[in-house]
Amino acid sequence: MTKTYQQLTYEQRCQISALKKRGSSQREIAEIIGTSQSTVSRELASNTGKKGYRHKQSKTTSDQRRISAVKSTKMTAELIAFVESKLRLEWSSEPISSWLLEVREQLLSHETIYLYIWANKKEGGDLYTCLRR
Repeated sequence: MTKTYQQLTYEQRCQISALKKRGSSQREIAEIIGTSQSTVSRELASNTGKKGYRHKQSKTTSDQRRISAVKSTKMTAELIAFVESKLRLEWSSEPISSWLLEVREQLLSHETIYLYIWANKKEGGDLYTCLRR
């Protein structure tokens, strides 16, 4: 039976905590909460410290990671104009990508910039001539 990825719920984490205290194995816990043994193993490994498994800590940590994650940026007209202006000033894609992340908190990989440059070239554009040699 194949299972698709789903994040553990708070209730499942509470169940893991209770079952772990009862002495259940990872396989038993996985069967009871309806997830894979590897999911239970990763959950226990990432949220077990000197005081044992902390289900409240794991919920807080996963929420914080989700909130603080930088989202990918779509190539808007404004962003394209910015990238083109920096390329014409002979910036390479890596510094453009780094600057966007640090200053604007926008994630745009240097690979995406290169893909845009080559698409521009296919359409008859000249951005590829701005690349360093």
